[in-house]
Amino acid sequence: MNKEQVQGRVEEAKGKVKEAAGVILDDKDMKLEGNIQKNAGKVQSGIGDLVDDLKKSK
Repeated sequence: MNKEQVQGRVEEAKGKVKEAAGVILDDKDMKLEGNIQKNAGKVQSGIGDLVDDLKKSK
């Protein structure tokens, strides 16, 4: 695992927690912010996966 993968998965987890808190507190802005953070973490993790795959293919 590389740095991008780890950071992406951490951001994804933080986004899931924030999104769930938004649902519980009925805070649409917090829910939206959590969803955005979760998806940004998925993208960052995917970039890390791609980098890892490129390094392995060399």
